Amino acid sequence: MQPLVSTAWLADRLGTPGLVVLDATFVPVQPDPPRDEAAEFAVAHIPGARFLDLRALSTGQATSLPAADKVAGRLGELGLTDDVQVVLYDNSPHRTAARGWWLLRRFARGLPVAILDGGLGKWQAEGRPVETGESVTTPTRVAADPDLAAVRTKAMVLAGLEKEGTQLVDARSPARFDGSEADPRGLPSGHIPGSINLHYARFFREDGTWRSPDELGGLFAEAGIDLDRPITTTCGSGITAAIPAFALHLLGRDAALYDGSWTEWAADPQTPKVTA
Repeated sequence: MQPLVSTAWLADRLGTPGLVVLDATFVPVQPDPPRDEAAEFAVAHIPGARFLDLRALSTGQATSLPAADKVAGRLGELGLTDDVQVVLYDNSPHRTAARGWWLLRRFARGLPVAILDGGLGKWQAEGRPVETGESVTTPTRVAADPDLAAVRTKAMVLAGLEKEGTQLVDARSPARFDGSEADPRGLPSGHIPGSINLHYARFFREDGTWRSPDELGGLFAEAGIDLDRPITTTCGSGITAAIPAFALHLLGRDAALYDGSWTEWAADPQTPKVTA
């Protein structure tokens, strides 16, 4: 299974034994009125899909990385086993299937995981079927076996600022990055010194599908990012930072992710910051 699959590919394989579809919709910065991702899932989801519930797997603290036992418990509730393949999709402006992909890569090592290109929006635009109601699963027991080598902490990022060649890719909007727009969490505005802004929205076409590998490579090159050197991605709270990480995965590169991101960094008065 490729890491990015089409709606046609999934439609041909729905109901195949061992294929699990997970809805990874999450809206970390809520609009007014707020969205209820679980309620939306009950109204319409891809047939046979199960609701991952990334909101419950986000701590809401300075770092959103959940405990391994919490992830294992949720995957067990969803009925996952070691021999399944997982396809993730979302219906979020923050493209949170990438966050689901990143979490499963950390906490379900060896599990084949793909993202549905275009998500629920493309699926419905093509007139493909959806169903209503809650998913029904048989719970399993999933072992907590995390691999956090790709997770960066605040201390690690601080230490990296003093090393030549450090590449921090910030996925927030340009206005959030340069501090001209107020932080939605009421924190100081700006960015980590030396970081490079590459807005997550640029990785997608207008229909919500991912850009081609050549286009993705061009985005990194245009931003002055060397794919042959280590890269750490960051954002507001570790959610959209998974998008450039997945883009790099499509290009055959691995990236680390600073899970605390700007929420943790800006809340510390001792960390250096570039502000407007």
